[in-house]
Amino acid sequence: MSKRALRIASWPVVVVSLAVPFMVHCGGNMPSVPGNVPGANNLPGPLNDVAGGALSCPDFSSGDAVMKADLVGSFKMDAEGSAKLKAGLAAAVEIKGFSDKIDADLKAACAPLAKDLGATGDFATGHDACKAAVKALSDARVKLGANVKVTLDIQPPHCEASMSVMADCAAKCDVKIKPGEAKVECEPGKLSGECSGECSGECSASAAAKCDGQCSGTCDAAMTGSCSGKCTGKCDGKDSKGVTCAGTCDGKCDAQVHGTCKGQCGGSCKLNATAKCGGTCTGSCKGEFKAPKCTGEVKPPEMSADCKAKCNTEVHAKAECTPASVGVRVVGAADLKAAEHYKAVVEKHLPGVLKVAIGIGENGTKVAGQVTTVVEGLEGSVQGMVHAEGASAATTGAKLVQCVTAPFKAAIDSAASIKANVNVSVEVKASASASGSAKAG
Repeated sequence: MSKRALRIASWPVVVVSLAVPFMVHCGGNMPSVPGNVPGANNLPGPLNDVAGGALSCPDFSSGDAVMKADLVGSFKMDAEGSAKLKAGLAAAVEIKGFSDKIDADLKAACAPLAKDLGATGDFATGHDACKAAVKALSDARVKLGANVKVTLDIQPPHCEASMSVMADCAAKCDVKIKPGEAKVECEPGKLSGECSGECSGECSASAAAKCDGQCSGTCDAAMTGSCSGKCTGKCDGKDSKGVTCAGTCDGKCDAQVHGTCKGQCGGSCKLNATAKCGGTCTGSCKGEFKAPKCTGEVKPPEMSADCKAKCNTEVHAKAECTPASVGVRVVGAADLKAAEHYKAVVEKHLPGVLKVAIGIGENGTKVAGQVTTVVEGLEGSVQGMVHAEGASAATTGAKLVQCVTAPFKAAIDSAASIKANVNVSVEVKASASASGSAKAG
């Protein structure tokens, strides 16, 4: 058992042992006090309030509720300790909500993916559903034959985190940061928004537009590059005969393309040079970004580790993602009908998995690690944050420990779940494009 687990397991014992000195004086030897229930702990002053249950746990149901809790008045904490604990508790509560959302998204994508490929039964979690999807994908490829080659043409999800959410959170969490003065930065080359001038980078258009660069999506005219559907023209320099091309298609493509498009591109366009972008520009803008957001790592201002964990969690939980799109090329299948079914299922359900595998990915696991570090650092110091006098300090501290045990444990479990779910989503993505040499198991 880990040291953290031992600490959590020992907290109920601490609570009971701290209560023992007061319990031994209960009963008939104590004089009755008017208003007290016969047989109750007739202790003087604030100790009687604690023993009688008057000191209850604050509302820790949401991050906002945690930040509004009066720990100074209820638990005799100083302002600095209260701010530190509330930031850590808010991060703990918000990481659970973030984890639950990730698992629900994976369940919604992996469960139908697995079932459409022949899996049976129900799945309790998104992680379970994705494990079943990995097996179903492997079994399906065996039916396609040992010589099959599956290639994925992916337009990644476009996930944007609000920099204003980070700035607002920082100002509310850390007293050293004044509202409107938080310095928030975005990973270089990952700033996005509507660009008033020339855009250098990638342009994602909401509607089909001319693409001066590499198109990922649909093309309504001649193209050169990969084609996930039927290629009409030439495939690697030879007549394609209107079938799937495993190499470079030069002609018309009826599905997802990655390459140059001589017409209008529906999706994203990686610009060859500076040009006007009719949609969302990601990279650099010769002009001003309107309502800028960050598609990479949002770099918070200088603040405490507790607030940084809280704000990073809030920012990622509120990030907005445009769906990924997937084109599947299946070449060399022994069963063409099974190949078409495989292609249709993967193209329909894999985009939801990619939201986690690519959209959340490394940044999500990094946030989970930050929250874990903060929570584990607070676990052993909670009782010492109480500054009540005399014997009531031990009792009040024990009650505070009792109040934070559940959200802290849930946070550790949730952080582990985020890491596991990101890993299994990447496993599903890899499995979808593996060769037909995989064996059923």
